[in-house]
Amino acid sequence: MPNPAISVQPIHFEDFDGSQFERLVFAYHTRGEHWKSLEWYGQTGSDLGRDIWGVHGDGETVCIQCVNRSNLTFAKVRDDLSKVLRASNGVPNRFRIILRANVSAAMRDKIKTHVSLAGVADCDIWSGKEFEEHLRREAESLLKRFVEGEAFPDTESELKNFAEMDGIVCDDDILVAMSRLFDRPAFYTPIHQESNLPDFKQAITDTIQALGTGIWKARDGQTIARIPSRHQFKDANLRKEIQGVEIALAKLRAKFDDLLKEGAIRPCGCTQPDCPTFMMSPAAARELDRLRAEALTQFRHVYPAFNGRPGW
Repeated sequence: MPNPAISVQPIHFEDFDGSQFERLVFAYHTRGEHWKSLEWYGQTGSDLGRDIWGVHGDGETVCIQCVNRSNLTFAKVRDDLSKVLRASNGVPNRFRIILRANVSAAMRDKIKTHVSLAGVADCDIWSGKEFEEHLRREAESLLKRFVEGEAFPDTESELKNFAEMDGIVCDDDILVAMSRLFDRPAFYTPIHQESNLPDFKQAITDTIQALGTGIWKARDGQTIARIPSRHQFKDANLRKEIQGVEIALAKLRAKFDDLLKEGAIRPCGCTQPDCPTFMMSPAAARELDRLRAEALTQFRHVYPAFNGRPGW
């Protein structure tokens, strides 16, 4: 017998409050378009009609209004647009309204005419059904998380990071995320000029951890972000090659410890117990440089677009 048809149920945006709806709209836009800046004014409670304000890479300004109501009235749009035009951002190039309800053709035409007469070049109006289709086509994982109840972050910065990482769906995207791990001074400062060698070792340790677990931390121990780990590659060869990068970094860290034990790396000799300054022999610097270069070369072999190289 043929398999029965499976129906995809519509999303009930009415089950969420205004703040939750704005969170989803903000996360969708963070992921879905190229922005020079994107700000969520609505979370502050004094948005002056600007729930979200963005500037595209080409300079186009976009004001996004979220309307989580059972119906859209012309008075609501008129009043919100009036506030937007009086706000410090000025007149946007595009005014976008995203709502949970349906909107008639007559209402669309009336709103677009009014927005145009107010001096705004373009106006988009997305009903709840249209917004859902945008989500299903361009951000299915965001929708899945939202509907299945996994809590969204609360702040603008956390949402941006969540949307970026949640958008990683292929091996190439994972490599791009991993390349960010190597964009730090520990991987490009000349070893003999490294002013804080304990921090250098910690940076190597943090990178090893991030490759293996996906937990990316700063030198002070604070979590910067969560990224996919090497175990999440679909290609088995990539998993093996990134494991090789991890092993190369572990060798670099082990050599650092050996040189410290041998005295080739030693504290500066001052009386301050927490002094970060260490001294090292030229041979020790060359050996650490060599091992670091090997690890970076291995990563570059896996991801040729990576431009990081030790030295200035």
